[in-house]
Amino acid sequence: MSPGRRFVQVASWQPCLVKWQRKINPDSFMKTEPVLNRRDFLKQTSLTALTAAALPATTSFGAPAAAKKLPWKFCAFEKPVMFLNYDDTAELFAELGFDGIEAAVRPGGHVLPERVEEDLPKFVEALKKHGLGITVLTSGIGRADQPNAEKVLRTAAKLGIKFYRTDWWSYDLKKPIWPQVEALRPVAKELAALNRAVGITGLYQNHAGYNRVGAGVWDIYEVIKDCDPKELGLAFDIRHATVEAGLSWPVQFQLVKSHIGVAYFKDFVWESGKVKSVPLGRGVVDKKYAGMLKASGFNGPISVHVEYGEGKDKKVFAESFRKDFATLREWLSA
Repeated sequence: MSPGRRFVQVASWQPCLVKWQRKINPDSFMKTEPVLNRRDFLKQTSLTALTAAALPATTSFGAPAAAKKLPWKFCAFEKPVMFLNYDDTAELFAELGFDGIEAAVRPGGHVLPERVEEDLPKFVEALKKHGLGITVLTSGIGRADQPNAEKVLRTAAKLGIKFYRTDWWSYDLKKPIWPQVEALRPVAKELAALNRAVGITGLYQNHAGYNRVGAGVWDIYEVIKDCDPKELGLAFDIRHATVEAGLSWPVQFQLVKSHIGVAYFKDFVWESGKVKSVPLGRGVVDKKYAGMLKASGFNGPISVHVEYGEGKDKKVFAESFRKDFATLREWLSA
């Protein structure tokens, strides 16, 4: 019997119950609360459900469960909290409501490349206990033939990691720029071929810097445009794009949007001619980028980077990630 049919039958008993109550004890009947009819019951039930839905569940760090309703997977770059062990790192980002982390597996990282086969599975297992995974592996890999490159990538792929960030390339400013761009194309193709063989996607991050390849975005697009984005694409960083391009960052985004595998969010201000990182929404980065990213049909992971603050205070960085994550969800929900 359907719930609706049961309700109708119970409601049909109410007139008989009322007559019986009046017959037994008229005085006590007058003092009883009125019985809800079906329409009032449904109205109150709906109101209660709406009220409950408006109050998001939270964790000990105040991460709303509503974040899971957005269509993207969200991760956090663990760089500011690498002083934590694997279990504490997993616990922190799980409580903040992230789906995974961006893990540093590079020289000086949370996992050292030479120990990747021993330590990366331990990190993955710690994350798995809290329902997380490594969404992006941040590496120091810039060439297919460098030491530990294939070992790191094969270990990552075996553990189910789908994306890794490459190392950056740099220009020699004493030499012509264009020949250096052209010389990087075969390097990129070799790296893409290794990624294809391993079964993982490499991502080059556009990063501000006077001699950094990709700072202007157009040049890294020239290097990788003929590569399959599933083998070698971009980790598009709106903060660094805005630092370098100013008002013309939308041109950069339109140029490379077909090759974006992961989107990075963070913010900055100019202070005495220098770049200073600040909480998301407090700086120069334009929130309309979130709308443009949505409109482009982007469905890859989104990574939150916190690059302000210092020291080794877990609560301080947890609050920074919480606030930036909340701002990001607000931008993407608009």
